[in-house]
Amino acid sequence: MATPSVIIIGGGVVGAALADEITARGWSNVTVVDAGTLPAAGGSSSHAPGVVFQTNGTKVMTELAKYTVEKLSALSWEGEPCYLKVGGLEIATTPERAAELTRRHGYAQAWGVEGARLLTPKETVAMWDLLDEQYIHGGLYVPSDGIAKSVRAIAAQLDRAVSRGATVLSRHEVLGVTTEGNRVTGVDPDQGHLSADIVVCCAGIWGPTIAAMVGQRLALTPLAHQLAWTDPIPALAGQTAEATRPVLRHQDAALYFRENGDGLGIGSYRHRPMPVGADELSHWSTEGTMPSVLPFTPDDFEVALTESARLIPATAGATLADAINGVFSFTIDNLPLLGPHATLEGFWFAEAVWVTHSAGVGRAMAEWIIDGQSSFNLSACDINRFENYQLSPQFVEATDSQNFVEVYDIIHPLQPREHSRALRTSPFYPRQQALGAVFLEASGWERPQWYAANDALVTSERNTGWNIPEPDAWASKFWSSTIAAEAAITRTDVALYDMTALKRLEVSGPGATEFLQGIVTANIARAIGSVSYCLMLGENGSIHSDVTIARLAEECYQVGANGAIDLDWLRRRLPAGTAVQVRDTTPGTCCIGIWGPKARLVMEALTDTDFSHEGFKYFTSKTAYLGLVEVTAMRLSYVGELGWELYCTADQGLQLWDTLMAAGAEHGIIAAGRGAFNALRIEKGYRSFGSDMTNDHFPAQVGLDFAVRMAKPEFIGRAALASAAETGTAEPEQVLCLLISAEPNDIMLGSEPVFHDDTVVGYVTSAAYGYTVGAPLCYAWLPVALSTPGTTVEIGYFGRRIPAAVGVEPAFDPQGAKIRC
Repeated sequence: MATPSVIIIGGGVVGAALADEITARGWSNVTVVDAGTLPAAGGSSSHAPGVVFQTNGTKVMTELAKYTVEKLSALSWEGEPCYLKVGGLEIATTPERAAELTRRHGYAQAWGVEGARLLTPKETVAMWDLLDEQYIHGGLYVPSDGIAKSVRAIAAQLDRAVSRGATVLSRHEVLGVTTEGNRVTGVDPDQGHLSADIVVCCAGIWGPTIAAMVGQRLALTPLAHQLAWTDPIPALAGQTAEATRPVLRHQDAALYFRENGDGLGIGSYRHRPMPVGADELSHWSTEGTMPSVLPFTPDDFEVALTESARLIPATAGATLADAINGVFSFTIDNLPLLGPHATLEGFWFAEAVWVTHSAGVGRAMAEWIIDGQSSFNLSACDINRFENYQLSPQFVEATDSQNFVEVYDIIHPLQPREHSRALRTSPFYPRQQALGAVFLEASGWERPQWYAANDALVTSERNTGWNIPEPDAWASKFWSSTIAAEAAITRTDVALYDMTALKRLEVSGPGATEFLQGIVTANIARAIGSVSYCLMLGENGSIHSDVTIARLAEECYQVGANGAIDLDWLRRRLPAGTAVQVRDTTPGTCCIGIWGPKARLVMEALTDTDFSHEGFKYFTSKTAYLGLVEVTAMRLSYVGELGWELYCTADQGLQLWDTLMAAGAEHGIIAAGRGAFNALRIEKGYRSFGSDMTNDHFPAQVGLDFAVRMAKPEFIGRAALASAAETGTAEPEQVLCLLISAEPNDIMLGSEPVFHDDTVVGYVTSAAYGYTVGAPLCYAWLPVALSTPGTTVEIGYFGRRIPAAVGVEPAFDPQGAKIRC
């Protein structure tokens, strides 16, 4: 059978990997075009030092790296290996970094990086004997890390692709992309038009230039990074192998090292950010030009040389045989840009991919393009994940430059961005500032974590014996005992929560009901005013997202979504010629969650609309006036208490806040922040998409099969679930479990490994202290055999083992009486 014609723009290590993977799956009509001469065409791959460290705090990035190591280890070119498995060693020169290495060791264990182990200072120096032991506090060693020989890998993978029918065209600079309607039809290189059904942009640092041809902004900045190769060093005299010692990372000084025969390669991020515009790159017009290499700036390298000599005395006085400012890509969240163009069918991106993850990305993209879904969970890498403000050129360059500075820094999971703050504020922002809100950031929104105005509650008479932990130094960052007060008062009285950052979509127009019925797992063709919790699934039945859908009118629905990817997901599935519209209403609206046993008293004082339990059932919605403000009220609760989500237009948001606070004063109302919210939702057993569940998971695994109405005749993913049930393959191997820690002050933050009988069996997804139940709680993925309540496990936390037990869900109000009263 004829297969679609594919053009890959850029034959670097990513484009070559994609060509190999896509032809291996039977699509042979593939053409790779590059402006340079392959395999060393002059992009970042051509000068990359090839240092590979697989361990990453993001699970999918580790998985992509593991596949890259596995694949390149089996490849060679002209008798030379494409990967040198010399191991990788991260060192600590401060107590803080030593602690951080224990956390990173936990990542390695959680994500299945085999052989990772922590080293004592003596073991570290024994492994890398040129180090000065007096500065070493320990190390993290991974035996399968090493050096990727990127040019060889390009050559080997392109050769395999060509053997299956692919074509490789060097010296073909793409000057334009051709389209017809909303479909791509090919590219216009400088040597004549090439037609294609599918075009994939793997152009690396030229990605923004190609993207502009199809009206796409990339959250990517090319930045120069310094790399130097020393002349021979006496301590390495006689060494003939390219490398025998592990690649070395000295993150306290933003440096890395690798052997190069009898010399060393020194890479440095310890210099000012140097963003590079496309007009600053040299052209390929001259044979041998490497546009990704800029002139070396010696002054920027002085600190690197001084620190190298301190840590590795053998480098003192070393001269540099070669040194460059090499350009490569940074993104605003340090993750690749993968996936289809939002509106131009057939055009795809695989951008901002480092050599470490290249082969994994090649496979992931081939699966996605051919099968419609990858075996890797790519939601965190989806190019359509960004909000509009995140694509501002000023924001992109500032954020990417900051990420360059912080590339090896110790970053707390809750640490907010320091620049470009207050980009998005809810109407309540002035009142929150007045209450001393401690703001973190969510999708650009300023979101209170807690309020200093509530500090005094901790020692007030309202404290009736609240559970207040004493977390360690790491867990107490971006934490306050005030969070305990806010959680407790939500349980006993009433509190307001700013929910404006929740993505709100409107699906409307003739056919809206039919459209949504084919997308989501619940039956949303119910009475106006009904609200449904449901899932959106991939074709294979895995979870794409969880959403709340309220029917506001005959053909008008509000969708509570998880972000910009859901907006793209829905728009991409609109039938051609449909009258249905999908619109993001988030910027022009706002939302307050009012929850607690006294929430109804506050509401009834403001309206003549029936807010009684009989008159306003759980999971229903109404339009009502609260004082002067018209709201859409939805009786939902993500914290496990009686209450409503209240939506109104942004112009009346401040009035709504003031109205509720005034009416609630006699009931002890407070404003509460995200810290309390997260703790209460875990107590109540509510999952959070993106952490507790992802595209890797299926409804039954996360306890959400109740949200799937198999009686519906058709929705995306239904056929896969039905087939699995019929063939007996629906039973999961792992399930999401609640863990309750036996240590009252040991609070996890997520991504920690879980052990049973000294074997890693799973990992933590999200965690918080349960202020109502008085114990640290977390969700974790465990084998089904270990999911029985009472089963004991251990959680790896900064090198310690924290005892925990599987708990009964939910930990709070298992009968749901409080939300249905």
